[in-house]
Amino acid sequence: MKHTLYQPVNARIVDIIEESPTIKSFVVVPETEFKFETGQFVELTLPGEGEAPFTPSSSPAVTEKMEISIMKAGRVTAMLHECAADTLVGIRGPYGKGYPVREFVGKHVYIIGGGVGLAPIRSLFLTLVDCIGDFKSVVCRFGARSPQDFIYKNALFGPWQQIDGVQIKLTVDQANGDWDGNVGVVTSILRRDDVDIAHAVAVVCGPPIMMKFTTLKLLEFGFPHDRIYLSMEKNMSCGFGKCGHCMLGKYYVCKDGPVFTYDQIKTYPNIWD
Repeated sequence: MKHTLYQPVNARIVDIIEESPTIKSFVVVPETEFKFETGQFVELTLPGEGEAPFTPSSSPAVTEKMEISIMKAGRVTAMLHECAADTLVGIRGPYGKGYPVREFVGKHVYIIGGGVGLAPIRSLFLTLVDCIGDFKSVVCRFGARSPQDFIYKNALFGPWQQIDGVQIKLTVDQANGDWDGNVGVVTSILRRDDVDIAHAVAVVCGPPIMMKFTTLKLLEFGFPHDRIYLSMEKNMSCGFGKCGHCMLGKYYVCKDGPVFTYDQIKTYPNIWD
């Protein structure tokens, strides 16, 4: 059965992964094949309670199931965190415009992320790794509040570090336990020579304050404004540009984004609020 953008597809939660003290990943199996492009988002429905927008953290190449990482931050997300495996949900979408991966071919891809912002980045990362030979390199700089707050720990500290063509550095705001890596905000591990800027694109996703100062650092390095890609998942609600919640200048984030270049939105006030 073909789904529409307005009617949720019935789905079932088959697994729940505790990623951090505030974030869980839900493995959801829809009753019919569900396709999306990396960086697009879906509305996850809890029948009779409400819905909320989330960017899938899984690879678009996998259509029989989907992973969605959710931070406990409001009424619907708190209720989802109380759900158990075998709970029935709905998936509506996909919506918006994702990462233009074809435009990244032949370039270095410089990815900077933090917190739950690693969810859309994971989807993009898996997409890039599927065709890693198409890119000069994939260079990742990820941050978290503490070592415990990193999500996707098993992959992040293990197999992802071993992929040819991929380079990953991590940092934490505050160290504890046996952490022996960098301590500081994510901009503290960014270097001008991480990539050849003339042949690179940058992708930024994370808390607004982190995105702001990362973008300023990239501009300082000399990144062109139209090659800095920002995931502006801001105040989205309905998913298709009707409610007006997510207006950003002339754009609806849900319809025209959530991925924008800095060049598209730089003249609007309060883009980081």
